[in-house]
Parts: sequence; structure tokens; C-alpha cells
Amino acid sequence: MKSQGTDGLERLELASEATLPSTEEKRGLWKKLKRGLFMTHTELLGRMDAALKGRVVLDDETLEYLEESLISADLGVETSLELVERLKERSRDTDIANPAELRRILAVEISDLLDKTPKPGDLTTGPMITLVVGVNGVGKTTTIAKLARWLLDRKQAVLLAAGDTFRAAAIEQIALWGERLGVGVIRQKAGGDPAAVVFDAVQAAKARRIDHLIVDTAGRLHTKSHLMEELAKIGRVIDREAEGWRRRTLLVLDATTGHNALAQAKEFAKTVELDGVVLTKLDGTAKGGMAVAVARDLGLPVLFLGVGELPEDLVEFDSREFAAALFD
Repeated sequence: MKSQGTDGLERLELASEATLPSTEEKRGLWKKLKRGLFMTHTELLGRMDAALKGRVVLDDETLEYLEESLISADLGVETSLELVERLKERSRDTDIANPAELRRILAVEISDLLDKTPKPGDLTTGPMITLVVGVNGVGKTTTIAKLARWLLDRKQAVLLAAGDTFRAAAIEQIALWGERLGVGVIRQKAGGDPAAVVFDAVQAAKARRIDHLIVDTAGRLHTKSHLMEELAKIGRVIDREAEGWRRRTLLVLDATTGHNALAQAKEFAKTVELDGVVLTKLDGTAKGGMAVAVARDLGLPVLFLGVGELPEDLVEFDSREFAAALFD
């Protein structure tokens, strides 16, 4: 759970155990996913049941209501329209006015949509550098800690780099997380050159035989030119100093902002070459469907979901499990 330190910084309480994934843990992750999507699941099913009440066929009025239900869960307008069109096609051959059958079909169709996004590949094979981007307030620092914990649980050697030198608080938060997780943190004073921090971090990562270097970056989308310049400079450092390392850029989005997060993602995609998305605060919103909108509209894979406040409340995204959790 969250707590407030004497220094005023928000922390998360760390669980003591760190084990490799097991059958029991997978069941636990499914429960976390169901819990995280509970609000979205409840609202969707309530609206769908209301739309189908007393209906024996999927007429235009019912389909329109279903479309509104999907949009309200922030699946996105285009995604919702496509899903309704698919339902129309299916309804010509099959009676799908039964609520249970309709939920099953929607889960299959959403899973198919999600499966069309690029596959991320092995998320644990290093050496790898992960740049984490996102505006302030979306849970970027906490997500970095969760990613570090996820990798530590898989016996990976992790190093953090405090590349958001624009905010002194960001440097302090990363440093505190490193201490609490037992992970090294490379940092400089506030106002320093982010590329210099990354240079030092790469050297340290090579010397310490680190598997994964996770780099925080400044969340200044409103000054795109500065963000582009910083990331381009960081990229040149990585190209020069970390030849042969895998590299990816992950965008952190706050699910509670719904459609605004999708608009934010589109702006970032114009500015930065993204490899995937981490969706946070999923347990605090009925707008969990935006994961589908991000994947479909931007063609970006959703890699992780934040479904709680603890560092272990990070679920690796699985399209079929996600779709099932929405409707089962």
C-alpha cells in the first residue's frame, strides 16, 4: 500500500517474497487482473444486460445501445464501431442475443483485435535498455519500480538511471526506490544532462554485467522539441556505448484519464518511436477498455497493466486473458 515518508515522497510498501512464476502465481495474477478490471467489467455487463433485456434478436436499436456501452468503457469509437459491425455479420448466421453468448463472442473478437498488434518478443532477454516515457502524474516512477521488481523476480540483474534531471523530486524518488528494491541507481544533480546520466549508467551496467538498464526520462510533452532533443541525444549515446544491446521505449499511460490518455499516446507517437505501452491505475477506473483502443488505433502492444498499489501488482498483458476478464 501507499505511505508517506518524512521527506514527503510517496512510497509503496514492498512485499518480502520474490519467487519465480509458478502455477499458483499465475492464478494469483489472473485474480489481480480480474480485480483490476472489476469496475470496467461491471459497467460493461450492466449496460449489455440492459441493452438485451427482453430482446430475442440483435436489432439496430440494440446494437446501437451496445455500441454506446463499448464507447463508454473507452474502447474507442472506431474500435466500438468495428466490433458492432462484426456482431452484425455474426448475427446473420447465429442467434447471439443470448447475453452469455454475446459476451463470449465479444471476448473472442476483442482478443483477435489485440492479437493484430506487433508482438514484443522476450521481455527478459538482455542485455536491454528500456527508456520509460510519459507525462508527469501517470505513475511513471512507480511503474519503473514495478518493472524492476518484475525483472528481479525473474532473476535478472537490474540497474536504474535517473534520467529525468528536470525534476529534483524524480531523482530522489528513483533513488529511494533503488534503495528499497536493492537495485543500483545512477544519477546526477538536478538540471544535469540526461545523456550524461545514461552514459554513466551504460558504463556501470557493462562493468556490473547488468541484464536490464531502465532509464527514467523527463515527461515534458508540452515542449516536444526539448523532449526530442533529449531522447535523440540519449539515443546517440546508447548507439555508441551500448552496441549490441536491445533497446525499447515504453509509454506509461494513466487508465483513469480514459480517452485523454489515448490522445496523449497519439501525441507521444508523433514525437517518439514507441515499442509498447504500460497502462497504470487500471483498478481505479471503469475505462479499462482503452487498452483495446491504444492497441488498435496506434498499433502498439500493451505490455503490462498496473492493477494495484504494490510493486508486484504488475500483470504481463495477455490478450485472451484481458478479453476474458472484461466479459467473464
